[in-house]
Amino acid sequence: MRTFRWIVALSLAAAVLVSAQRRGPFRRTPETEARPLPKDDAEKRILDVIEQAEREGRLFASVPVADGRALRLLTEAVNAQHVVEVGTSTGYSGLWFCLALQKTGGRLTTFEIDARRAAMAREHFKQAGVDRLVTLVEGDARQTLSRVKGPVDVVFLDADKDGYVTYLEKLLPLVRPGGLILAHNVDMAADYVRRVTSDPDLETVFYMQGGGLSITLKKR
Repeated sequence: MRTFRWIVALSLAAAVLVSAQRRGPFRRTPETEARPLPKDDAEKRILDVIEQAEREGRLFASVPVADGRALRLLTEAVNAQHVVEVGTSTGYSGLWFCLALQKTGGRLTTFEIDARRAAMAREHFKQAGVDRLVTLVEGDARQTLSRVKGPVDVVFLDADKDGYVTYLEKLLPLVRPGGLILAHNVDMAADYVRRVTSDPDLETVFYMQGGGLSITLKKR
């Protein structure tokens, strides 16, 4: 029950933020743009790898920092034990997930079709000391997603946008009631938006700053 209340509260907060941003009163300040503060050495190691990768340009098709922080916050709030990500890229979003998973004791299963990006992601996970938390599956997720076993607490879609509905249909039965499905760049995934907003078993809010992030709750 407590987890459900957390999810509802976070969803309402996201909706309020979107509404406020559309009205225009929200102003960025040095405080709102500040980097995360590490709680311990393990967090600092992950955040150091994130910042180093940003400085050296070793990222490709990554989420904005604000979205990465949201991934971490949502994952830790639901005490996720299993996160499934479609679209590893170079591991940037995965590192944000691992900030939460090292606290919850959970694991990340992430799928990447490009071997070069997958190799870079493995290196980033190793540098951050979180490779033990990650299973990286190379290949076309339309075929390899069959390897996923439930229950899944959080799904994150950040791959080819025309595949979002396919990925959702494969993974949704494995998501536990009260679990979350997150999707990036939904402003380019109209079919997906229609799917998650027309299902009475789902509740979705949209944060349309940056890359456009949708947060979908699988209702209990």
